[in-house]
Amino acid sequence: MIRAHVLICGGTGCTSSGSKSIQKAFADSIAANGLEDEVKIVQTGCFGLCALGPVVIVHPDGTFYSRVQEEDADEIVREHLLKGRIVERLVYKDTGSDAPVEGNVSLNDTAFYKTQNRVVLRNCGVINPENIDEYIAMDGYAALGKVLTEMTPEQVIQVITDSGLRGRGGGGFPTGRKWALTAPNKAPQKYVVCNADEGDPGAFMDRSVLEGDPHCIIEAMAIAGYAIGATEGYVYVRAEYPIAVSRLQIAIDQAHEYGLLGKNIFGSGFDFDLHIRLGAGAFVCGEETALMTSIEGNRGEPRPRPPYPAVKGLYGMPTVENNVETFANVPQIILRGAEWFASMGTERSKGTKWFALGGKIKHTGLVEIPMGTPLREIVENIGGGIPNGKKFKAAQTGGPSGGCIPAHLIDTPVDYDNLIAMGCMMGSGGLIVMDEDTCMVDIAKFFLEFTVDESCGKCTPCRVGTKRLLEMLEKITRGEGTMEDLDEMEKLCHYIKENSLCGLGQTAPNPVLSTLRYFRDEYEAHVRDKKCPAGVCKSLMHYEIVADKCKGCTACARVCPVGAITGVVKNPHSIDTSACIKCGACFEKCRFGAIVKC
Repeated sequence: MIRAHVLICGGTGCTSSGSKSIQKAFADSIAANGLEDEVKIVQTGCFGLCALGPVVIVHPDGTFYSRVQEEDADEIVREHLLKGRIVERLVYKDTGSDAPVEGNVSLNDTAFYKTQNRVVLRNCGVINPENIDEYIAMDGYAALGKVLTEMTPEQVIQVITDSGLRGRGGGGFPTGRKWALTAPNKAPQKYVVCNADEGDPGAFMDRSVLEGDPHCIIEAMAIAGYAIGATEGYVYVRAEYPIAVSRLQIAIDQAHEYGLLGKNIFGSGFDFDLHIRLGAGAFVCGEETALMTSIEGNRGEPRPRPPYPAVKGLYGMPTVENNVETFANVPQIILRGAEWFASMGTERSKGTKWFALGGKIKHTGLVEIPMGTPLREIVENIGGGIPNGKKFKAAQTGGPSGGCIPAHLIDTPVDYDNLIAMGCMMGSGGLIVMDEDTCMVDIAKFFLEFTVDESCGKCTPCRVGTKRLLEMLEKITRGEGTMEDLDEMEKLCHYIKENSLCGLGQTAPNPVLSTLRYFRDEYEAHVRDKKCPAGVCKSLMHYEIVADKCKGCTACARVCPVGAITGVVKNPHSIDTSACIKCGACFEKCRFGAIVKC
């Protein structure tokens, strides 16, 4: 009889940190100690707390072990599984504390998880994503069975409409309305498309669900197919996600084997099949029309709208396109009801929202919170705050299409309307935290560089406009900008937004506009004072040695690649700024804080 389960994270992050070898080490130790019939190893998807991986959870007590290494497996087996003694040194240390925790710590008891409400991520880190039986045990495919045996397509659309579910890909268009616009259109074939082309820098939400709970996407797409009258679907996923692609294909094959995809599902007469299409990494293919063009085998370029995909989408047929997070909500809405979903969140932003929490934050990872949760709760409580005693400066949402939320707005509830009012956008859910050492002009330049590289070039406002905008930013970071440049940048931003063909170009100026709005003083410092307040822009900064702090250890002089630092042992040194190449090697090497950026 199985008395204990060892859950080992099999997400990309933990896999890259050696979770496969850890899993084998557990298996070997369990066998060596004669526990094969008592302990079961379960490979799961991402638990979410990526900063502390590789993660191992031992059930039934739920003990949470973090940063487990291959050599730790035998100790956990011998002490915890054989003798019942928790391995204290490996137990998770709670947010904000460096002191070991005494006794058992459950994942749900941690500060990272306490205020989360995991709807989309409910099965991630809980089930084996490569075993359909485990998904079924968690009410998997019950929603599909319900709609096919108890509900009409119109009733399904009405439930989704009443729930208030809005598209989680960025635009926030009501999902029920999108389905309702597609359903009445007559055509020999209709399609359901899942957008899993996750291209935002720092985003890994779609990947985590496809790796940890792929069946929920299959089930949701089948429900959408029934609702709009489609019999075929496509999941467009990045080729850079090999684990996600592999597990999704396994899930599709298992669903076929169980009769949950294919002909006459649940004996209802409804047919639905699903295919995977791999994207080549073009950011523009996250835009729905470019994505469909790519599925068709053409270069991924957006199409003018109208006609909208609801009328003329994939292969010229009526098509519903939603992203991974949107679909992942659908089975639970069907099972629990529209009122249950609408009870979470705010009046105009229902349900939960996930974020890939990254940047200058103690605990990076995947977070799911009710809509309307203040940003402070996400940064300080869930994320554990800013490391090294630094101050929070801004948070960037929506990837290269989003904007920056400044520190004085940290208590703003995070929902669609509030973010738009701040000049930001929800986006797919990337949330990058920045501290006082971040240059906001440089951040705007970073995202614009990305957009310029990823522009498909089809329309002039995006192809040329973003390039000119980037040139202005580069001019400013070199200390060559003028106050007139700031006004011209703002004008150009609005022109690009109003005249670009697709969402990529229309939102590309957002990082520039939001930083100009909230951090104009930094732009003016670059222009007027020829200084970068954060000491990031190389052309506008230099290094100096504080004589009172310098111990004369010569460590800085020894690492300087151009010999710009001079001095004698046990006496203050100096830097020849004319020779210095601003590589920062001395700054990083100094143990006494004697070298400063100016």
